[in-house]
Amino acid sequence: MLRIATCFVAGLLVLGTVHHASAQDAKPSRGHLSMAKLKEMKAKWMTNRPKLKACRKEVKVKGLTGDDRWFYIADCMERS
Repeated sequence: MLRIATCFVAGLLVLGTVHHASAQDAKPSRGHLSMAKLKEMKAKWMTNRPKLKACRKEVKVKGLTGDDRWFYIADCMERS
């Protein structure tokens, strides 16, 4: 019985440290984009198509997908 309790406590300690370490490695989320926000961003970008095309190439090279892709394009479009 003592051996089972000791193993259980050791398991809990290991799980606690693994959970704590993974929480520190996570990068903060910038939030999720709504369809209205995406449409607004895309409409604004369409006025400067050459720059948008260059930013899309950068995204493709980096292999970004989902919201990360949109945030990267937004940052790229704001750069000069």
